[in-house]
Amino acid sequence: MSTTHPLHSFWLGAVLMLAGSVEAQTLPDFTELVEAAGPSVVNIEATRTAEAAARQGPNDMDAEEMPEIFRRFFEQQPGMPQMPRDRTSMGTGFIISSDGYVLTNHHVIDGADQVIVRLRDRRELEASVVGSDPQSDVALLKLEETGLPASKIGSSSALKPGQWMVAIGSPFGFEHSVTAGIVSALGRSSQMTGQQYVPFIQTDVPINRGNSGGPLLNIKGEVVGINSQIFSNTGGYMGVSFAIPIEVAMDVVEQLKDTGFVARGLLGVQIQEVTREAAQVLGLPRPGGAMVNGFSPDSAGEKAGIQRGDVILKFGNTTINRSSDLPPAVGATRPGTKVDVTVFRDGRERQLAVTVGELPRDASQQAGGAERNGSAAPTNPLGLDVQDLTAEQREALGLKSSEGVVIQRIRGIAGRRAELREGDVVLMVGRTSVGSAAEFNAAVKDAKPGEPVMLLIRRGEQTSFVTVTPSREDETNAPER
Repeated sequence: MSTTHPLHSFWLGAVLMLAGSVEAQTLPDFTELVEAAGPSVVNIEATRTAEAAARQGPNDMDAEEMPEIFRRFFEQQPGMPQMPRDRTSMGTGFIISSDGYVLTNHHVIDGADQVIVRLRDRRELEASVVGSDPQSDVALLKLEETGLPASKIGSSSALKPGQWMVAIGSPFGFEHSVTAGIVSALGRSSQMTGQQYVPFIQTDVPINRGNSGGPLLNIKGEVVGINSQIFSNTGGYMGVSFAIPIEVAMDVVEQLKDTGFVARGLLGVQIQEVTREAAQVLGLPRPGGAMVNGFSPDSAGEKAGIQRGDVILKFGNTTINRSSDLPPAVGATRPGTKVDVTVFRDGRERQLAVTVGELPRDASQQAGGAERNGSAAPTNPLGLDVQDLTAEQREALGLKSSEGVVIQRIRGIAGRRAELREGDVVLMVGRTSVGSAAEFNAAVKDAKPGEPVMLLIRRGEQTSFVTVTPSREDETNAPER
């Protein structure tokens, strides 16, 4: 039988009291925060009919086929069949104004025919899509309701690694679940194609499928980000989550309200990291900046005097420590703005004045749900709806004034089988250049089922020929001609 000396009991009690005191000081209580912020967080139910799901084309893959890196986590459940069918997906959003504006992720509502928003008080309201921006993964919804509880909008500019963060969302459909963690890192670049313009907030807040679009809150209860991505080998939480800074999201909101689309700046330079060896050769005191290795056609940077081999050290007031710092800084700049760019060349720094161009907009950035949700018959045998390019888009792409049309919607089977995408630019049909929707429709109007048609497609910086073979189903649904 053992006994405890009174002195030992004293010290044990003191240690336990001290531990409790330290824990009380270092671990915050989030109950008041959640009570205040919770009512503005909503559950989002996005429904796609079979026709809408089919329009997503080959990119709408089964969850098990999705890349394991930066997996979208609101999407389909494992084992979901590949054949198009009605699909209902769950996500999260939050109210940003009492008159009914709601923020969520683009990928939560992408392609949906109906969006239902469920409030904390169990009311269910149908939302309209004001606009959506795939490159920032931000969507703006509108409820026809007033007097709604709105979130407090904060700022991510003062965030530091180690600060406490809280997320409220609907992981796996469990509404208003609260999780907490800390900021892991700031200014992370995404490996998702087309999202290099967002300097993501990395956290270890537990986030899972269904949290998409929910708020990331600081300890004041202010929204500082929108939960958007996870890094996962399994599709579930593994300690690495990513949120869109609220400043990026609110800039998107203002542009969607004003114009229905998001305009981004374009420098038109191809860049790479500066290695230790390259820094040594160039005479840089340390590796840093973005090394220019090429230009897009009609590049704003090249016009301003930037050269291959230059290292961009500063864009406006933004210091470029890594090459991934440059795209967000340029993208956040309004087209037409004059910006001072500092480059390192021939052993010294030089300052150049650049007039920023405009990043081409694809059709998926157009505002309003009606244009996206229609089910009218294809306008041509290929089942492709195309629209004219603007002069600014042609200039940014380096195209002639009467060259190219953009694919706005893929309605038929032929385009999906050819792996075309909305936003692709068609330059030629066969050997015939097309510069308007009318010219494109005229060039393909005699296409017959089973007979392939060759299209010259521009996607990003890549140009390639694609063969599209009309199907009999597309022929059956095509308009009379």
